Amino acid sequence: MGIHTDEAETFKNKGNDAFKIENYEEAISLYNKAVNLAEKESRDMATYLKNRAAAYLKTKEYDKAIKDCDEALRIIPEDPKALFRRSQALEILERYEEAYRDAKSVFTVDPSNKAIQPVLTRLHAIVQERARQSAQTSNKVEQMFKLAFGLGEDIEKREKAMGNLVVLAKENSGADIMLKSGVVHKIQQLLKVEKNLDIYVNAVRVISQICKRDVERTKAVIKVVGIPWALEIIDSNDDERVNAAQYCLQVILNTFSGMDNKKDTKPDQKLCEEYKNELDTLLTCITYSITNAVITGKARDAIMELIMRNCHYDAINWAERFVEIKGLQRLLEVCSELEEYKYESAMNTTPSSRTIAAACLARIYENMYYDQAREKFNQQVDDFVKDKLLSPDLESKVRVTVAITSLLRGPLDVGNYIISKEGIIEMILVMAQTEDTLQQKVACECIVAAASKKDKAKTIINKGVDILKKLYQCKVDAVRVRALVGLCKLGSFGGDDASIRPFADGSTTKLAEACKKFLVNPAKDNDVRKWAAEGLSYLTLDADVKEKVVEDRPAIQALIELAKSGDQSCLYGVVTTLVNLCNAYEKQEVMPEMMELAKFAKHHIPEQHELDDSDFVDKRITILAKLGVTTGLVALSKTESHNSRELIARVFNALCSLQELRGIVVQQGGAKVLLPMSLEGTDKGKKQAAQALARIGITINPEVAFPGQRNLEVVRPLLSLLHPDCTALENFEALMALCNLAGMNENTRNRILKEGGLAKIEHYLYEDHEMLLRAATQCVCNLVQSEEVIKSYEGNNDKVKFLYLLCQEEDLDTVMAASGALCILTSVSKVCCRRLLDCQPWLETLRCLLANPNQEIQFRGTYMLSNIIKGDKDIAAKIFETDVMEILMGLTKLDGPEFERTRSNAHKCLDTAEEMGVIRKPDAESVIDPFDNTEQIEEE
Repeated sequence: MGIHTDEAETFKNKGNDAFKIENYEEAISLYNKAVNLAEKESRDMATYLKNRAAAYLKTKEYDKAIKDCDEALRIIPEDPKALFRRSQALEILERYEEAYRDAKSVFTVDPSNKAIQPVLTRLHAIVQERARQSAQTSNKVEQMFKLAFGLGEDIEKREKAMGNLVVLAKENSGADIMLKSGVVHKIQQLLKVEKNLDIYVNAVRVISQICKRDVERTKAVIKVVGIPWALEIIDSNDDERVNAAQYCLQVILNTFSGMDNKKDTKPDQKLCEEYKNELDTLLTCITYSITNAVITGKARDAIMELIMRNCHYDAINWAERFVEIKGLQRLLEVCSELEEYKYESAMNTTPSSRTIAAACLARIYENMYYDQAREKFNQQVDDFVKDKLLSPDLESKVRVTVAITSLLRGPLDVGNYIISKEGIIEMILVMAQTEDTLQQKVACECIVAAASKKDKAKTIINKGVDILKKLYQCKVDAVRVRALVGLCKLGSFGGDDASIRPFADGSTTKLAEACKKFLVNPAKDNDVRKWAAEGLSYLTLDADVKEKVVEDRPAIQALIELAKSGDQSCLYGVVTTLVNLCNAYEKQEVMPEMMELAKFAKHHIPEQHELDDSDFVDKRITILAKLGVTTGLVALSKTESHNSRELIARVFNALCSLQELRGIVVQQGGAKVLLPMSLEGTDKGKKQAAQALARIGITINPEVAFPGQRNLEVVRPLLSLLHPDCTALENFEALMALCNLAGMNENTRNRILKEGGLAKIEHYLYEDHEMLLRAATQCVCNLVQSEEVIKSYEGNNDKVKFLYLLCQEEDLDTVMAASGALCILTSVSKVCCRRLLDCQPWLETLRCLLANPNQEIQFRGTYMLSNIIKGDKDIAAKIFETDVMEILMGLTKLDGPEFERTRSNAHKCLDTAEEMGVIRKPDAESVIDPFDNTEQIEEE
């Protein structure tokens, strides 16, 4: 034992040495070794733990420091050093009452300890103030409880009281007091009888706020209400109530996983591991609820959205576990639900349910990132299809076909895998040829979904066109419109290439006319209109069709009304049609050299239609904007599908490409929904949304376009456009928008700096592109108002010199911005003033500014010179050795009120130099105008 004790002591001493030279990580490592070798419960062990706690305080690992002090105090109760260190850690973690308790204990044990006196005074004041506030909060809580939970009270007072409880719950002290006062049980009881929607929803929000970012409080809430409670309150047909319950469940998941509702936050792996059981139980309950027969359709949609949001590998990474517990079968059951098969045992669904289930399947499949996982996914889908087809009845065939359609609209690879199975495609084609309307309808849908890729749709094309033509003659609209969409889709395989026409000339226009009739007929139900929109989504790749559609105001109005409904199942058709009308789809860049090669090799070359020229496109975009397309896009943007969000962002960006339409986009809530789209989704979608935000930020005052917190949130998407992969136009627009933001306030400038914006912006100062250089310089001019940026320019670099050199640029706006930035820098930093004269062509640059024909630049030159020479005789002497004095004297003679500021500064410079004794003013008669070509008289 003695050897171990000596060895432990050696490690402790080495740890102390490391601590003294501030190598805290090394000190912790050495103390660890000492702790591992020390005798348990010994005084030495307590010493090593105390020392390690001191090191943990330095590395800001406060929880670990507290743990070590707890252990040391268990061995030696009332040890002053352990108590003092624990008090320090507790104070930093804002556990003031506990910190004060420890500080008092130190004073009791060691009254002569001088270090504890100021700590006690400080903590006493904090604890007293907190006690006072706590008493106030307790009183408020008590009053609000009486009103909010008193069913006999005035309804307005109750509503206000419950709203106040939500606000109080946002503060830690308020949440703690409410929890101790039994608010959870009170809310649980209240919601059983509460009829007022506002009070109900705010009561749920109180629970959300109590759970937010606090694991202990969340566990206490679940202990009272249980997990099924959240699934009970989500069961409603009211959107507000469903959203509040969905948010509450998400908050609980976030708290256990360390995530946040902000789009870019990642889970904390340690927390996820620690609360694995809780997360698993919650998500398993949510999964089992997908097929709960008694809940509402809106609740089911919200539950599937929760799965979609949390299964991804950059969230709780729950996809594989979801497959393991047979979650896929539950989603496929939702996919196979039909209005026509509504029995007592059937599930309630909304028009969006199948679309959301398909998107959820796609998101789960995205996370099957190795072959074995994909095989398991395919196998489970295969089992579902086989199981359904074991029953010989017609209903099973219909349900399977509907489920396959959802797969083709979600994880396409899986859909293609299933449809290629023996007998499946034949079964669908047979169903299409029956006289049964329902079979015709679902078979048609499946044919449309299967014809997704030209190469994979050969069987469908070969066998399906005649069937679709026959079905188009059907008297039932629901079948006719689906057959029409199938024909539209097969007729659109030429894309926007004007030279390819799969059907006879004029066919696409006739198909479009048929779609429009279905779309605008008020007698048709939403289902028929939704399919008509999907038909147009294929046909509007043809420029002739685009013009015909956009000229038909009722058709456009009908499309927008369909979008405003927020029905996720009509999303694809509506948004794709809008993308096509705006020409917002991705266009392949064709290099002239490659074009020549293709002609030489007799390859097919795509042709652009004359109606796709920018004038026609702009006219179409303007019509859409003025008819209110933005409101429709805002309604549809709630989708969790990243591909759909990309399409929506593309339309928004097309609208924002026209300066006069940006105000409409902001007024109708476009900027608000573009922010989350710019932070999460596909790379192209994020870029489109970010560019739309940049365009808004250029034209509209950022305080109006991005009010409140939004002006900080928009910084990251704008900076993402300052990337080599982005086009020069995207770079330029981002710089312009950032320039406007940087001119707003210090908070916004700090956010730009915090996100690493300064280096990204300065990179464009070295661009050989006049517009990018100008925008970057203007941006820097606004950023130099920040102290942090000034310090950066005072550092050991050539940034100030480079700005000075930019004052010789030919572009007037660049010179204006560079000189403006230098005016700010030289007015606050002598370091920057001196650095200007280290620049080799300093005199030439100064002349360029002082003798500039532009009066604003002249003024800035004189203002900067006044700053440079102020209080620095050596620099003043160096400058006035040159012809600068003559130029300044010439400036003092400029006529006109517009030169007043320049004249005043020129006089100021001369007076300063004269006071320093650097120059002596000659007599007025002897002064020659420096701009005169006659010979000048030399000063003696």
